[in-house]
Amino acid sequence: MKNKALERLICGLSLSLVSLTLFSFTNPRDTVVAPAFKLKTVVVDAGHGRMTNGNWRGASGDYSQESKVTLAVALKLQAAIQKELPSINVVMTRTTDADVLWQKRADIANQNKGQLFISLHCNSLPDRVIRGKKGKKIHVPDRSGKGVLLLVYIYRRVGEQEAAIRENEFEDKNYKDDAEMNPTDPASIILLNAFKDKYRKQSLRFANLVNDEFVNTDGRRSEGVREQSVLVLARSGMPSVLVEMGYINNPDDEKYMNSEDGQNEIVATLIRAIKSYKREVEQTDPTGN
Repeated sequence: MKNKALERLICGLSLSLVSLTLFSFTNPRDTVVAPAFKLKTVVVDAGHGRMTNGNWRGASGDYSQESKVTLAVALKLQAAIQKELPSINVVMTRTTDADVLWQKRADIANQNKGQLFISLHCNSLPDRVIRGKKGKKIHVPDRSGKGVLLLVYIYRRVGEQEAAIRENEFEDKNYKDDAEMNPTDPASIILLNAFKDKYRKQSLRFANLVNDEFVNTDGRRSEGVREQSVLVLARSGMPSVLVEMGYINNPDDEKYMNSEDGQNEIVATLIRAIKSYKREVEQTDPTGN
């Protein structure tokens, strides 16, 4: 029976859902979470890549490609998590130059039961168009963008997000076989809304932790945290954040993101944020272990 299976699932998850949904991110001391939760799997997504025709996806600067920068930082982040947080399994959406379609990236995250999705990107501004002699349009590079930006999914693609939640969260065989989500069923609506609310709050919390580290520790300029409809985040059934590490068409940011020191600093920032997030959702000791 559909309702019976749903009721069984809801009863089993009610305590954890209520506590996680009411997670207070304004003060860690007020945090209420399910005591059994452990952050076990982090998905690291290096944005874009090289297509089969040899062209590179993503933005480019004077001498570098977004696809190469994101992969370099992603591989460094993987190594840092494995070293500093060995209890966490790191899942990579790509480890080579080859591009991976955004849907496949989300599939990798969901199939591996990811609990935190970090997508790495480089920002860029389009050319400005000005009028020259005789009204001729002239394209002029806009290099005014500078600093980081954190993106969190805003729930517009409801069906996609719900499909991802079903894939990643609901493992009960009877539930899968006999109680598929019915958009008009009250139990289904309550359950999905609880997960979506939990993911939104946790995504915003992690994004703000990363942003605070960039600004307060590294002294980077930041455009803050924004909610935006991003496909790869929409299809990932877990807390998800897209990190714009800097503007690749800004000479200073491009140099920073291509340097060893810059990449290492970005990775160190993400590691500090992951440790803080891990402590908060697990209520563990200050070392984050």
